[in-house]
Amino acid sequence: MFNKQILRSMAIAVTMALSACGGGSAYTAATPTPVTPTPVTPTPVTPAPTVSITFNNVSVHDPAAVKIGSTYYSFGSHLAAAKTTDLMNWTKIADGVTNSNSLFNNVVTALADTFAWSTVVDLWRPYVIQLADGKFYMYYDSCQGSSPLSAMGVAVADKIEGPYVNKQIILKSGGSVAGYNVNTQPNVVDPYLFHDASNKLWMIYGSYSGGIFILAMDESTGLPLANQGYGKHLMGGNSSTIEGSSVIYSPQSKYYYMLFTFGGLDAAGGYNIRAARSLNPDGPYLDAKGKDMNDVKGSFAFDNASIAPYAQKLMGNYQFALATGETGTALGYVSPGGATALYEAASSQYFLVFHTRFPNTGEAHEIRVHEMFINADGWPVVAPFRYAPLSKSATTLVAAITSTEAQGSYKIVNHGKDITATIKASQNSKLNADGTISGAVTGSWKHNGSNNITITLDSGGVFSGVLSRQWNTNADSFVVTFTAQSSDGVSIWGARTGG
Repeated sequence: MFNKQILRSMAIAVTMALSACGGGSAYTAATPTPVTPTPVTPTPVTPAPTVSITFNNVSVHDPAAVKIGSTYYSFGSHLAAAKTTDLMNWTKIADGVTNSNSLFNNVVTALADTFAWSTVVDLWRPYVIQLADGKFYMYYDSCQGSSPLSAMGVAVADKIEGPYVNKQIILKSGGSVAGYNVNTQPNVVDPYLFHDASNKLWMIYGSYSGGIFILAMDESTGLPLANQGYGKHLMGGNSSTIEGSSVIYSPQSKYYYMLFTFGGLDAAGGYNIRAARSLNPDGPYLDAKGKDMNDVKGSFAFDNASIAPYAQKLMGNYQFALATGETGTALGYVSPGGATALYEAASSQYFLVFHTRFPNTGEAHEIRVHEMFINADGWPVVAPFRYAPLSKSATTLVAAITSTEAQGSYKIVNHGKDITATIKASQNSKLNADGTISGAVTGSWKHNGSNNITITLDSGGVFSGVLSRQWNTNADSFVVTFTAQSSDGVSIWGARTGG
């Protein structure tokens, strides 16, 4: 009888034999039947969408904007003009008060009487409007510069890009004008024309000297109605640093908003854009404290301290610091001004068109366009970043911002109320889920629905604002932003940088 050791030896021998044959079984494997594989069509891979947002920048100082058909135009000082179809990419179409400028046939000769009065061959901001006869009316103006020796006139063209044919001078200031008083009567520059809610035509104009005035206009002739003189005084006097006025009507709030700039226009001048409002096209225009702009004037020429407390400051000098992951030159403006606004009825959107200089770049300036909103208190507030439509996004973005999306880290700019060359730097803070604000700026916040937000700062002020998504060039993406304003006329901006 075999013992266990003999059985174990036999098992080992069998295993070694099988291994030597290369198999794990004592049976011979059958030849498999060939299988023809079914061809598989690979699923096409859709490449990830890319963001293609471009800007083409041009220099037009005091760019008074108008839309004709699907094209936006800006006409500015020194007979410069540009156009765009998307508010992002501008093309220069004219520049320089020379006979080669295509807006006129030999402008130096055509406006010889204007230049003879102002004693300079130069033009300040014009405005172009299409009137009931279908023709385009350019309201031009020439000013000596160091004095209110100015002439304003009107020229007419069949096409918006000209050539314009001079009609006549309509106003003069300074020089030998009988009874002219530099402290109470206007420098006749910076015209802007608009139709009110009843389709009546008005012209607002003026600069420094006696301030801003308004005239009722004749739609059929394009001239001021008779017997108005310089018109009705709206604001300014004693050569206060106020100019570049315009008016836009809001069909939502039913207010007329007068936009204008305080301060000096150069990089060191502290130029800043402000607003006041009225229920009537010809005023009175008030700020949120109920102060009448008719009372705004310095005690002496260039007295900025006396006028700074008035009106709603929409923006001044600022710069957003680069957040983690952001690249490029930190975005910011110096001496933004010369603003006009556009309203798109089809989309109920407002746009602010203006020129600005930039930090550490001297006097170089370019056109910028920002979206503008009307907050819950009926005041215009301006988006923190230049305009780019959400349709340009690589992913589907909706305009609505939820309370959860509004929470997170922000860089916040407080524009203050002063007229200053100081660049206001952004500060890092966080809008927390519990409604508090922590960080360099502290306080509380509340999402009110419909993209409305209320921010209360511990440092002072309750701010009524609007949330939106704006293109942050430094982040190369659309980010949640807010823009808000207090009853004291101070604006704050916030751009989300993370969770």
